[in-house]
Amino acid sequence: MPWQQLILHTRADQAELVADALHPMGAVSVTFTDDADNPIFEPELGTTPLWPTTRVIALFEQDTELHGVVGRLQQSLPPEAIRAWEIQTLPDQPWERAWLQHFHPMCFGNRLWVCPSGQQPPDPEATNVILDPGLAFGTGTHATTALCLEWLDQELAAGTTVLDFGCGSGILAVAAARLGAKAVWAVDIDPQALQATAENANKNNVLEKIHIHTPENLPQMQYDIVLANILAGPLQSLAGRFAQYVKPGGHIVLSGLLENQISELAQTYTSWFDMNTCAIRDSWVRMSGIRK
Repeated sequence: MPWQQLILHTRADQAELVADALHPMGAVSVTFTDDADNPIFEPELGTTPLWPTTRVIALFEQDTELHGVVGRLQQSLPPEAIRAWEIQTLPDQPWERAWLQHFHPMCFGNRLWVCPSGQQPPDPEATNVILDPGLAFGTGTHATTALCLEWLDQELAAGTTVLDFGCGSGILAVAAARLGAKAVWAVDIDPQALQATAENANKNNVLEKIHIHTPENLPQMQYDIVLANILAGPLQSLAGRFAQYVKPGGHIVLSGLLENQISELAQTYTSWFDMNTCAIRDSWVRMSGIRK
């Protein structure tokens, strides 16, 4: 059946209040989006900042009388909570699979393909990763993920151990296992990421190679390769910790930073690593280095 979408324009300090009021009124889901052009590139760890002007988008079943919902909201919320509102009708479709229209088989380097679940790999003889990201980040379409996949295709040697710190969908961990890593440790703070990683590892028949942990449960050991596709702030604060994880002569691969963040981050990591030339795509950067 079709769905209805109620879009409410509000301020950041009112958005949570509006969202909390929508759920008891029958909202199936509530999401926040930017109502202007105020990108948030790198929030602090553990925070979920909102945009100064925020759209609260609520999904309702077709027979919900949304004008009545708006009326009840206006009666129960402060006058400044809802600046404007609109109603849209959405055609029914399998929303949980809608991402597939933007996700097609992609090649990274010479031997690695990432293919969405349900699609035939273009080259059955290649190293194919079958992926369903679920609710976790990472399909290969973003420049940071693509740069890391290309590094793995070019540099990963069979029999190595790998730590994927901030594993998201598990795309890098699974790719490393499929390319011949002996064992991979996949780490994330998000339970949905850990679930997606396990499911994708199972789809690719490498679950026995991949050890899935939260950061606090990660074994204190050293790895041949440490991958961290996160953001510059965490990369900066975790540098000393990452250095402890990499074997002498092992590799560090960092991504998720922007061009103007290269110099400061490289200066930090040169205390432990001989840093190599950066790879840049769409203003995003991959840095790599060898442990001294």
